[in-house]
Amino acid sequence: MKLVDKHILVVGLARTGIAVTRFLARSGARVTVTDLRSAETLAAALDELAGLAVDYVLGRHDEADFAAAELVVVSPGVPQDSPYLLAARRAGREVITEIELAARFIVAPLAAITGTNGKTTTTTLTGEIFRGCGFRTFVGGNIGNPLIELVESGEAAERVVVEISSFQLEWIREFHPRVAVLLNLTEDHLDRYATFDEYIAAKMRIFENQDAGDYAILNLDDPLVASLAGGLKAAVFPMSQQREFAAGIFHRDGTIVFRHAGREERFPTASFKLPGVHNLDNIMAALATALLLGCDAQRALAAVEGFVGLPHRMEFVRELDGVRYYEDSKATNVGSVEKALASFTAITLIAGGKDKGGSYAPLEPLVRERVEHLILIGEAKERMARELGQLTDTRQCTTLEEAVTLAAQLAAPGGVVLFSPACSSFDMFRDYAERAERFKAAVRALVGRSGR
Repeated sequence: MKLVDKHILVVGLARTGIAVTRFLARSGARVTVTDLRSAETLAAALDELAGLAVDYVLGRHDEADFAAAELVVVSPGVPQDSPYLLAARRAGREVITEIELAARFIVAPLAAITGTNGKTTTTTLTGEIFRGCGFRTFVGGNIGNPLIELVESGEAAERVVVEISSFQLEWIREFHPRVAVLLNLTEDHLDRYATFDEYIAAKMRIFENQDAGDYAILNLDDPLVASLAGGLKAAVFPMSQQREFAAGIFHRDGTIVFRHAGREERFPTASFKLPGVHNLDNIMAALATALLLGCDAQRALAAVEGFVGLPHRMEFVRELDGVRYYEDSKATNVGSVEKALASFTAITLIAGGKDKGGSYAPLEPLVRERVEHLILIGEAKERMARELGQLTDTRQCTTLEEAVTLAAQLAAPGGVVLFSPACSSFDMFRDYAERAERFKAAVRALVGRSGR
């Protein structure tokens, strides 16, 4: 892709926008950056780009800039129906996201992982397996490290693993993973997409440029994912906790079995450290990806056995008075909470936050069967109470700290207090990580019946 003297507009100056701008400017492109935030607000970002030949349009967007650029690299946070992006399209300009730009410069085998839930754990674990098997590996994408940072660094990665969001997939054109993984599909981001079908269509673009020499790893236990398998050009590699395959990966009687091209590998799960039944899906997807891209089975198993998981995903906080406390702040949608509830019984569930527009109905059977007390917080608490409150003992609290104190009073020895919100955090907190730390601090501040 020729960049020298190419007029490129970068939209948004968060971490990804900074990395894109730096790469393009150093590659000889004529770069303009536009952001609705002011120069004062963006002072730290501008300092990172000091000395580079970049033009800035800050505090506003100008349709003329979008129409004049030869290429527009847009932040995934900007919706497709933005009038500025529509102006670029009307002018015949190419609009892409950073993930598409970076992939055009990467030659190493690339694995891309998407789904509503489990993406970050699966992506991180896949990277750990590749590293454990001796491959120089870059892990990034939606997980935190922009893919363009690999290109900019000039490092010779042998394997590349990226977490891909639906937002990033909206503007791809040539993005072509050697292995693409779809973990699951549940309602999410309906504050962005008009319908669930639009969200699914964005996710499915991960397979768009694959061919018969590539692999599509699909979780066939998810009915929606299974229904979409027939239209793919890549070789479908199925995974399941419920079914056995002659070729694929599945879990049976405490063992994960991988079968491909006459090869069979077995991975006993007794020594795995990741809690929760849903993490078996994540482990199977990671193992399948790694083995399809050349990893040794025994070294892969050792990497899985050493993986303890990520913060804010079913994270054990403490046990007090016989009650275990788990923080699952990353569970920002209903599908993720379903998996958390399926992992425990005798649950006191703390949930709520900023509503994302989906239905809470899928939680009904698990709330009825497993949740003894439901404590609701945040903007969504009234709606959640209407949809779920009749299923179990339900209370509402004003703050997260108040909810933790109440949960400690209600939960009986042998039970679990689970903070799994099913909502985003932006009504009360900066992000899900701040929300998680507040929960953990409140739990650690509890005083038990013994006075400790």
